[in-house]
Amino acid sequence: MQVEIIGVFIPIIFLLVSGLIVIAAIYYRSRERQMLIEKGLSAEQIREFFKDKIIAKKDSYILLQVGIISVFFGIGIGIGLMLEDWTSKDYWNVLFIFTFTGAGFIVANLVAKKLSNGNKEK
Repeated sequence: MQVEIIGVFIPIIFLLVSGLIVIAAIYYRSRERQMLIEKGLSAEQIREFFKDKIIAKKDSYILLQVGIISVFFGIGIGIGLMLEDWTSKDYWNVLFIFTFTGAGFIVANLVAKKLSNGNKEK
């Protein structure tokens, strides 16, 4: 009985927290812009400020990184499920999912750094 009552609140809490995060992001973005206006920056200076900010955040290899991580995640699931079938132990799947996903993050980071350094040298 208690579990059913708690289960009803999970989606409600999720939606409330998600909404609060979105509202906070919008609020702080508008506060940042208000502060720039209060400092007396012109419209052109504000545009340049945000343009530099967007360019600094842009990562041209994000899809490559997501692809590498997804491949490693899939390999981890596959190996984990095979070992679960062979040994009848439940922990293999979780072990290999986390291990291979972590390795995927490392490989994706190294590949992106190598490619970005290669582009900077040109």
